[in-house]
This record gives sequence, C-alpha cells and structure tokens, in this order.
Amino acid sequence: MILAGPSSELPFDKYKRWQWWFIVALSIAFLIIGNSAAVIFGRFYYDQGGNSKWMATLVQTAAFPILFIPFFAIPSSSEASTSSAPPSFKVIVLIYFVLGVLIAADNMMYSTGLLYLSASTYSLICASQLAFNAVFSYFINSQKFTALIINSTVVLTFSASLLAVNEDSDKPSGLSQGKYIVGFLVTLGASALYSLILSLMQLSFDKVLKNETFSVVLEMQMYTSLVATCASTIGLFASGEWHSLHGEMEGFKKGEVAYVLTLVWTAVAWQVCSVGVVGLIFLVSSLYSNVISTVSLVVTPIASVIVFHDKMNGVKIISMLLAIWGFASYIYQNYIDDLMTRRAQAVASKSHDDSSC
Repeated sequence: MILAGPSSELPFDKYKRWQWWFIVALSIAFLIIGNSAAVIFGRFYYDQGGNSKWMATLVQTAAFPILFIPFFAIPSSSEASTSSAPPSFKVIVLIYFVLGVLIAADNMMYSTGLLYLSASTYSLICASQLAFNAVFSYFINSQKFTALIINSTVVLTFSASLLAVNEDSDKPSGLSQGKYIVGFLVTLGASALYSLILSLMQLSFDKVLKNETFSVVLEMQMYTSLVATCASTIGLFASGEWHSLHGEMEGFKKGEVAYVLTLVWTAVAWQVCSVGVVGLIFLVSSLYSNVISTVSLVVTPIASVIVFHDKMNGVKIISMLLAIWGFASYIYQNYIDDLMTRRAQAVASKSHDDSSC
C-alpha cells in the first residue's frame, strides 16, 4: 500500500495482519456502498421534485451523530500518540474549522453538479479527483510520481475530457447545454477541492495530530462534519431556500414519507462513505482512499442505468474503460509499493535479529 508519508509508521504494525486487512476491507466496503447509494439517492431527490441545493448539501454531513456509536463502541488503542507534545486546543479547533468549511463548500459544488448531470455522468467526472489527488499528494504529502501514476493521471484526464465534449449527453430533462457545462465544471472543481481536503487531512494526521487511533479518525470526521453542517444550515436559511421546503415535500412525486426517507437515507449513506474515506486515510493514505473511491465508477453508472435508465452511449463506455484503466494502474502501483515495503521490513527485521545474536 502507499505510505502516508516518508516519516510515517505503517498502521498495520499495531494490528495483527488479518485485523489490519479486515479493517481495510470494511473501510473499502463502506466507501463504495456508501458513495454509490448516496449518489443514487441524491439524483432520486432531484428527479422526484427536490430542488434545494442547500438541503442536498446539508444531508451530506447532517447524520454525523451516528458516528458516536462506533466512537464509544470501539476501544481506543493504548498507543495513542507518537508525539511527546500534543497540539494545542486552538490548533485542533482551527484544523477542524477550516476543513469543515472546505467540506461544506465542496458538498455545495457536488450538489450543484448532481442537479445538472445524470448520476452516471456525474460519477465518471468525479474520477478526475484521482488525478487531482496525485498532484496534491506530490506537493503536500511528499508522494512520489511514478510512471504508473503519471499514466493514470493522463488517462483519467482523457476520461473526463471525453465527457466534456460529449454532445450526446443524457442531461436531466428540461436542462440546457449551458447548464450541463456548468454542472461539468462545478463537479470538476468539486473533485479538485475534495482531493485537496483529503491531502490536508492526511497532513493533519501526519504532522499535527500525530495520533494513530481510530477514535481520532472518528473525531476528525465528527467535528469537521459538525462545522460543515452548521455552515450548510446557515446557507440554507441565508439563501431563503428553507421557505420552499414544505412545498417541496408536498410536491414530491413519491409522497411526503418518501421525501423524508430519501433525505434520511442520503444522509446515512454519506456518513457511511465518509467513515470509509477517513478510515483509509488513517490506515493507508489519502491517495489510496481516492483510488478506492474510483471503484464506484463501476458500481454507480451501472446502478444508474438500472434505476434511472441512463443512457450508456459509446463515449461514456470509452470514458468508463479509461477510468478503469487509470484505476488499475494505481492499484498495480500500490501492489509494488506494498511489496517493496514488506521486503524492506523483512531485511530490517533480519538485521535486527542478527545484531541481537
């Protein structure tokens, strides 16, 4: 797996190997299932008469209180910190506040993009976050560029570019080509900002918090979500969209109960996804977390075809294949890094044993 940074310790040093792989697998499942379900529910909200971008933004973080369940249920490790001088309270608050505001802005951009795009097109454009994360990881997290990473970055750029020039796009009914372009650009910008947030989270874990327990991961998610939820709530009321929510619920095509359940399950799905994202940042790296996010490229478009009858034209199919190619290149790079790391650990362990004799 890709290391968090040049000076970081591998999290699986603190677990048995099967335990580490189990937690990683669980985080991957949370991320893929949560992200795919959240996008489907979000598009369903718009298709059935929902129109509030701030409400769609709010539900992406509003369910963060459910994280208190694993927070209190999972005991914290006794090896709580790698630093003798923990960061000050003001520094921690500043980190959570800045990240929370960025998350709220990013969620708003994603909500706008999903309003103007089909679920399948939206998901494929989001693949560009992998290329953005490679760049941010290089400058912020000292992640090295390799031929495979460069290959993936270029291929994913081509994948997103194909959708940008796709004239036969399946826009939601009633939307102009201009709004499609706006949706494309906003989603692309949201992908870039999301990648920046992941790299900043990893930097916070490595350089500031220096605390490698799962409780710290959950605290990061809960407090940044709290800030993002407050910011989204302020936006909902400041924009005046809250006035239309009652009429929106009454006019929802599937009924008022379905309206409430759609928002509730969207909120839950986003939190499940977020736990997977932050868990993989903690266990491996922000880059690897973003790599796994692209697996939803295979799941979400297929689910969109089944649920919403989205068209999968030739351009989309080629774009998906390019995205899978880029994803495969990253996975193979992860395999090489993992192999080299374990060989280095084996050599170091043998040298230590020889010196002890």
